[in-house]
Amino acid sequence: MRTVIVTVLLTLIGLMLVVMVAEMPTFGQEGPAYNETTSHYLERSARDTGSVNVISAIIMDYRAFDTLGEVTVLFSGVAAVIVTLAAHGRKGSD
Repeated sequence: MRTVIVTVLLTLIGLMLVVMVAEMPTFGQEGPAYNETTSHYLERSARDTGSVNVISAIIMDYRAFDTLGEVTVLFSGVAAVIVTLAAHGRKGSD
């Protein structure tokens, strides 16, 4: 039964990946990443944020909550590794 469930789940994931690749724009065609957001960032970042560096303005001002989320995920991962290593270290010394 477990093998059947795993097979069905993997098949569904595979089908989702195939559908996503089929929906991608063809090579050289403008995709959804090329919209008005890019030009907005380039034209207005210095005026909106006061930052000379466009990359810093995007990361620290426009996408601050996203960056905070990424840092939280990285911190959680490091904390999990430290806790796991500490737990295994105690077992080996007993």
